[in-house]
This record gives sequence, C-alpha cells and structure tokens, in this order.
Amino acid sequence: MKIGRVTLIDPAFAAKQKGFDLELEKVVSKVFVEPTEFVNRHVVNEAKAIKSALLELCDEEKCPLVLTFGGVGVAPDDIMPDVTMEIIQRKLPGFGEVMRWVSYERAKVSILSRAEAGIRGKSLIVNLPARPKPTQFCFKILQEPIAEALEQLSGAKPGLRGDEIEVPIDKYLPFLKKIRPRPEPGGPKHPYIGE
Repeated sequence: MKIGRVTLIDPAFAAKQKGFDLELEKVVSKVFVEPTEFVNRHVVNEAKAIKSALLELCDEEKCPLVLTFGGVGVAPDDIMPDVTMEIIQRKLPGFGEVMRWVSYERAKVSILSRAEAGIRGKSLIVNLPARPKPTQFCFKILQEPIAEALEQLSGAKPGLRGDEIEVPIDKYLPFLKKIRPRPEPGGPKHPYIGE
C-alpha cells in the first residue's frame, strides 16, 4: 500500500531523525498485512512547504493514505492541523476526537493536541504526534477507521494484522494431544480433529 508521509524537519533532533523515521515506518507497517511503500517528504515547518507536500502526495502521487507527524500542539509554530484544514475537502473530526479522548488517561497533556483528519479527493489525511510511542498508540486506535475509510474512498480494503489469528502450534500441540480422544479401532473419526 502506498502511504504518503510528511515529517517536519526538527533541527533539535537532527541526529535522531533517521532513527525516528525508521521507527515510525515500522509502527505503521506493523498494522497492515499488505507490504507498504512510503513516499516521504521532509519539510521545514512553514505553511507553504507543508501545503506543497500534502498537495503533491494527494494530487500527484495519489497516495490513499497520507500521514503527518508533528506540529499538532499549541505552540505558535504548531501549524500542521491548520494547513491540513486548508487543503481538505471534507473534515473527519472523529479521528482527532478519539485520539485526544483515549490518550487523555495516559497523558493529561494530550488534550492540548489539535490533530485533525480529512479527505482530499481519494486520499485520507491524518495528523499524528511526532514521536514513535504516542504515534504507535494512536495508530493502533485508528487502524480500523483508517481501513474502513480507505475502502470507502478508493475501494481498496487493506488487511489489518489484528484480523490475523496466529496459533503457536508448538506451544499447544502437547495440550491438544492430551485432550484428543483416542479413536476406537475401526470406529468413527473425531469430528473436530480431521483426518
């Protein structure tokens, strides 16, 4: 799946930026069953640069999902939600509301987040926090609404890893052997065990 990503360049974390980038990609990739291809845009924290990156990812790259990282707080230079609201055609307020509501129990300052989400064409844009741990928490909350929105917008239904049931057979095989009844010679086979 093609995912657009807009990350703000933060000089204070320049040395850690590559590590953050890889972690954020890992967080997002773990949610989807399909392989993901990231179209990355690192931009300075200026409205014109952010707007240009978002328009390119939605209108030219045609990314079904565009994620932004950082710039969602109350500081004067936190402008990501404002720029996002300028370019979307329809707002999806539930995304930001649920992130703030669910995150509040973990971190009271999460109520200061102004994260938004919306639709431009066939692209879903979602503002997320800048750091991997809060992003992982929020993205886990949003994975089902994101998958549903993508299906309604573009017809693509991404599989979610939560939909997969993994059974570690090595762990449960001894237990299954104990509970499996021994078949009588020449008798009927157990209906649940199979041949």
